[in-house]
Amino acid sequence: MLLRVRVTLPDRPGTLGQVARTLGVSGADIVQVVVLERLGGRAVDDFTVVWPGASRVERLLAGLAAIPGVRVDGVWRAIGAPTTTGQDAELLAQVAGNPADGLATLVDAVPGLLAADWSVAAVVPLDWASRTGGGGGDATVAQASWRVPVPPSLPEITPLRARAMTGADGTHYAIAPFGRAGLVLVVSRDQTEALSPAAFHSTEVDRLAQLVRASAVILGDRLDLVGAPPVVAGG
Repeated sequence: MLLRVRVTLPDRPGTLGQVARTLGVSGADIVQVVVLERLGGRAVDDFTVVWPGASRVERLLAGLAAIPGVRVDGVWRAIGAPTTTGQDAELLAQVAGNPADGLATLVDAVPGLLAADWSVAAVVPLDWASRTGGGGGDATVAQASWRVPVPPSLPEITPLRARAMTGADGTHYAIAPFGRAGLVLVVSRDQTEALSPAAFHSTEVDRLAQLVRASAVILGDRLDLVGAPPVVAGG
C-alpha cells in the first residue's frame, strides 16, 4: 500500500539521506519526496512510499525517531498515485470541459491530490453571520466524494475563509470557500487506530484555495444553483 510520511528535519546536508536510508532499511520503497517548507534551518518533507501491508509501521517510526533532530509529524495511507506536475491544471481542464459535472469532478479528485480520505462541497446559509451557534452544524452537503462517511462529520465551517483545522476527535480538515452561494469545499484526513495523519500544511491549504477559486471562475453562475431548492412548477 501507499503511505504518506511527513517528517520535520534539520535542513542540513546528510539529514535527508539519513531519512531516506532509514525508510529503505525499514522496508519502505520511496516513490516521491515533496518539500513543503524550508524555514529557520528546518524543513518539512512529505515522503510517499510503498509499504508492505504485513509490516508494522512502528518499525518505521522507531527508525526515524532514532535520527537526531528528526520528528515524524504523521503517517497515513495515500489514496491514488503520487502527485505529479500538471495534475491541478489537468483537473481544471476536466472541470472546464464538462461544467455540468464540474463540481462533482472537483470534489472527487481533490482527496487524491491532497492525500486525504474524502471531501464534500457544503453549503452554509447566506445569513450565517447573524445566526447564533456553529456554522458547521447548519451546513448541508451538496456534493460528496465516494469515500465520505454517512453522515459526514463537518467542522465549524464559518467564517468563510481558507484554513486548516483539527476536530475534537483528531480529524484534520482543510477548508476553502468558493466565494459565492455559501459554498465551501471541505477536505478531511481521518484518524485510524493504526495510522495518524498529519494536519494540512499551509502549502496544501493554499493549493486547495487556488483550485477552488479557479473552479469558481470556470463554473460561474452554475454554483448559485448548488443546494438551491428545486423549482416547483405552478399548478
